[in-house]
Amino acid sequence: RNEDTVFGILSFIFWTLTLIPILKYMLIVMNAGDNGEGGVFALYSLLCRHAKLSLLPNQQVIDEELSAYRFEELDQACQDLTLKRSFCEGHKIVPKVLLIVVLLGTSMVIGNGVLIPSIKVLSSLSGLQVAFPEFRDGCVTIAACIILIGLFSLQRFGTHTISFLFAPVISTWLLCIGLIGIYNIFYWNPTVLKAFSPYYLFKHFQHTGIEGWISLGGIVLCITGAESMFLNLGHFTQTSIQIAFAAAVYPSLILAFTGQAAFLSKHMDDFEPSFFKCVPEAAFWPVLIVGTLASIVGSQAVLSAAFSLIKQCYSVGFFPRVKIVHTSDHLSGQIYIPDINWILMILCIFVTVGLNDTTSIGNAYGVAAIISMLVTTLLVSLVIVIVWKKSTILAACFLLAFGSIEGVYLSASLYKFLEGGWMPLAVALIFMVIMYVWHYGNLMKYQFDLDNRVSINWMLGLGPSLGIARVPGIGLIYTELVTGIPPIFSHFMTNLPALHQVLVFLMVKSVPVPYISPAERFLIRRIGPKMHCMYRCIVRYGYKDIRQDNNKFEDQLFLNIAEFMQNEANQPCNSSDLEGAVDGQIIVLAGTGMAGRSVALHGDCNRLHSLSIPSSKPLTLESLESAPEIDCFQAKKKKSEVSAPTKS
Repeated sequence: RNEDTVFGILSFIFWTLTLIPILKYMLIVMNAGDNGEGGVFALYSLLCRHAKLSLLPNQQVIDEELSAYRFEELDQACQDLTLKRSFCEGHKIVPKVLLIVVLLGTSMVIGNGVLIPSIKVLSSLSGLQVAFPEFRDGCVTIAACIILIGLFSLQRFGTHTISFLFAPVISTWLLCIGLIGIYNIFYWNPTVLKAFSPYYLFKHFQHTGIEGWISLGGIVLCITGAESMFLNLGHFTQTSIQIAFAAAVYPSLILAFTGQAAFLSKHMDDFEPSFFKCVPEAAFWPVLIVGTLASIVGSQAVLSAAFSLIKQCYSVGFFPRVKIVHTSDHLSGQIYIPDINWILMILCIFVTVGLNDTTSIGNAYGVAAIISMLVTTLLVSLVIVIVWKKSTILAACFLLAFGSIEGVYLSASLYKFLEGGWMPLAVALIFMVIMYVWHYGNLMKYQFDLDNRVSINWMLGLGPSLGIARVPGIGLIYTELVTGIPPIFSHFMTNLPALHQVLVFLMVKSVPVPYISPAERFLIRRIGPKMHCMYRCIVRYGYKDIRQDNNKFEDQLFLNIAEFMQNEANQPCNSSDLEGAVDGQIIVLAGTGMAGRSVALHGDCNRLHSLSIPSSKPLTLESLESAPEIDCFQAKKKKSEVSAPTKS
């Protein structure tokens, strides 16, 4: 322990903060957002849209017409890019490997919901041992557990009621550490500023050898929040994040670390806990209080991100169904998942009590953070080639430049595998297995329904009544299929004494875009001739959309179905109406739920036509009963009945 060692570590911190958060994230990765959304899933959705890498089996060509899709067709000059996309799409192993990489990065971010609250609360409370040396580690652990239990217990109330305090707390904290850094620099050792020279990087390795490499596992903690900035891109604009980090966060962190290094260069025996020891005595208690509040705010942000990410996984079929509570009627991003909240709390307390010190938890946190960054680096390199249409050489330079830096940090972090580094890998493995098995089960279920679907020609051969009594009303039959009749319907036909006069096969699916506008949400087609009164309604959601399960959704559903039926009633009858019985030859309409909008039709020649439906008075469920083709449409919802098989 000497001054050169302190300067070498500070030099590593300075250049790491400059290269990774500033150069990589602020200038490059932030531009890879998906319609203003950031994170691993945003990158994955971009790649799935542009290179057809999605393993979701229910995607349709018409999905590419969504306004949020932004799919660009290749021109003849892009032969090189065509070959790259063909390579990715032609090898079945590529989508599977990509999915595993995405699930790994996602699991690491979710695992941060266990590690970050523990290390932040323990770090802030460690200042009590500076003021009260007799305050033992066991007392700190108990106090940390009490705070963590309170933090997780308050999640069900949402953050919207106290979120107005978050900005003042964080701003005050950044101001405090910045001013304390300036004070320490000039009071203890102004020459510490020369550590910004890269010379001290090489000098550090020259003097410390393998010990210097091992120390990188602790230095990586200075950039652990970089991935969170990209993940929060959907909550703030790209420009606001860049300005806030460059103008406030980055300078404050540099000043804080530099001031701490200046203090340590004159106090070689006060390495732990060095931050609170370098705080002037007059400012100690205010800084301790603000630091504790800032740790709670930071933990809250991580938990909100974990809930949001799990909700995205659930939306695209990568996570088991869990109860999602929307804690705010006005802010769509405010969600709470009770089951996940209590699981994370138990794991968090286990980590706090089991590891019991910030060093071991820091080792675990470093591994999780650096793996998340490596996953982002890999995905962005693919985005550079496939989405941005840049050269492979440029993507390789990006991957090698930042991947090598992060790889060195990962190797140093894994060196302490038995000292806490195993924790995030174990948590990530559990979540990865859950998500992959659930996704695999969904694929197998879809394939079973597809292989055993009911023949439309056989069903239409039974006549308009389908060989069974038809009673007035609407029957909604849930299905996973975008084409064909689900096998459960044959069970209904053989076991029910009657079917409703109007049958609607309802399918809810996810599309690899963050949001879908309400005007583009419903996709409706008729199955067979009009006289059979059978329709398919596909309700499309983005991976960040709120899936409504209330009366408003029911109203939108029935109004869109009713509008489609009225539009068909106003269309002149022709021979194709009687022949359009097989999927792929039937009319598909993107219902808007509002009369007078433009609609899209797909005919038997698979061409896209645009029709303009004349404007009419606003549709109501009652007024539609007078339409010629839908006199069987009992419009009031109290007369409708939902027949939905249990989804397994």
